Amino acid sequence: MSFQSFIETFGVGPEVESGQVQVEVVGNESLPSVYDVSGFATAAMAGVATATARLSAFLGGVAATSGVVKVDQRLTSLWMTSSIAPQGWEMPSPWDDLAGDYRTRDGWIRLHTNAKAHRAAALNVLGCAPTKDAIAAVLAESSGDELETAIHQGGGVAGNMRSAAEWSSHPHGQAIAREPLVHSTLTQAIPLFRLAGTPQRPLAGVRVLDLTKVLAGPVATRTLAMLGADVIRVDAADWAEPSVSQDTTVGKRCVHTDARTPDGQSQLQQLFRSADIFVHGYGPGALDRLGLTSDRREELNPGIVEVSLDAYGYSGPWKHRRGFDSVVQMSCGIAAAGMTQLGNDRPTPLPVQALDHVTGYLMAATAINAWIQKRETGCGSSHRTSLARTAVALMAGPAGDLAAEIHPARLD
Repeated sequence: MSFQSFIETFGVGPEVESGQVQVEVVGNESLPSVYDVSGFATAAMAGVATATARLSAFLGGVAATSGVVKVDQRLTSLWMTSSIAPQGWEMPSPWDDLAGDYRTRDGWIRLHTNAKAHRAAALNVLGCAPTKDAIAAVLAESSGDELETAIHQGGGVAGNMRSAAEWSSHPHGQAIAREPLVHSTLTQAIPLFRLAGTPQRPLAGVRVLDLTKVLAGPVATRTLAMLGADVIRVDAADWAEPSVSQDTTVGKRCVHTDARTPDGQSQLQQLFRSADIFVHGYGPGALDRLGLTSDRREELNPGIVEVSLDAYGYSGPWKHRRGFDSVVQMSCGIAAAGMTQLGNDRPTPLPVQALDHVTGYLMAATAINAWIQKRETGCGSSHRTSLARTAVALMAGPAGDLAAEIHPARLD
């Protein structure tokens, strides 16, 4: 797959081909990877840029825009590391002390224990002391597949390392490959009373309800906030993301509530009623526990634009499985490819959380295009994305340039 194919993958091909919007890529530095991570992310950013150009043109009263949007590949790559350069302090580690890759008797498995509940679930299944040495001893005598299943059934998160070939023959890998990159459906059409946005700040006056956590969803809503949207992020009262919150809450209003209580659900429903765009990271049926069933959402706010994210997609045997970027990389063959092609002795993931960032940009572009459609037709819409399906698109692309490298120190 060429870079042009990446561009078309993210839905900006028609504009390029028709001459309405030309994409110009500047900067050719690339992150070192067995996959073209930088080219992939640049194409996703081009999707955001062309969607924004379309919306700006629409708000300016122009039927179709023309010209060029420039995407800097170096800056896009750096944005997948961090937008923050601490001066006199250090960012907290993003990983729990037990998280990481462990050998099993038949390969490798990754434990994701950053959340308290996921850490407790993994330890409960393993039945050992909360130390890396104790966990390693148990895992070394265990089957990766069996433990992966047991940990997920116990409420935890783990990813057994598979090759790309093993994933392509896996029932869920096959199901994910059949899913579209973005699954979209139109919903109810209602008159749009709120006029918002200017060509300079195209999402000004647009309210976004953000129910997402690390990392793809927050990247999406941060992008919308940078374009002028009023983003309200809602977290549980006991939830914190100290390693990324400084980076991903920029431009947002953040509130905490307990949506397991009647008062919390009432507050959440009031926020939902006032939103124009709803972005969330809940899997199939999970919103029901917060009082936001599909029927209730339609009753509260018919015609809203909804963009959702799931780790493993919306079909197949793993559609209810929890996951994160690093775990999905283990499942689908990315970490195994890095290990094999670079001759390493352990799983070798991408140099950044590229599935998160690229999916986040894809979600942002989808939300912008859906808002244009809403302004044009009055139709609401629902859109679904997943980290696993983003991985399919990345792995279908060209190999990365291992000779090129971007260092975080180049931020300045």
